[in-house]
Amino acid sequence: MSPTGDPQGPGGHPGVTSPGVTSPGGQAGAGRPIVLLLSGANLNLFGERDPGLYGTGTLEHFVGRARAAADRHGLDLEHLQSNFEGELVEAVQGARGRAAAIIVNPGAFGHYAWSLHDALAAFDGPVVELHVSNPYAREPWRHTSVIAPVADGVVAGFKGHGYELAVDAVARLLA
Repeated sequence: MSPTGDPQGPGGHPGVTSPGVTSPGGQAGAGRPIVLLLSGANLNLFGERDPGLYGTGTLEHFVGRARAAADRHGLDLEHLQSNFEGELVEAVQGARGRAAAIIVNPGAFGHYAWSLHDALAAFDGPVVELHVSNPYAREPWRHTSVIAPVADGVVAGFKGHGYELAVDAVARLLA
């Protein structure tokens, strides 16, 4: 079962949250621009994995904060968490012509997932890279991002608050 209670996500992979758009009235989409929020490998372990570094908030909590921020800006938010790089690539490809912007917390994929880089480069809207910790305050191998060259900006080091900041940044880029 995924962190949001879905028994299985896209492609039948457990632990993948199915994208879903809901507006306050419960209508999917409701004509509001869609922001796709992607969460990479191991981020489903937020709240359990190294709370000193990542904080005690869960991914579900962080996504809830992002949804609230999106709603304040008149945006709908879809979320997908996957431990599989190809699943994220497919989500980016599926967002082309449909989503207005993408926020991606790639986790470790940010250091080597060139296929995710290429998919994001083909997306015609704002892309914001997000990290709960500050990669530059960590091991040297974490200082390289293959996502940053195709992102409009990076939000890093603000723990769960970064999810709201990333949505705020996307809203400004879309304005």
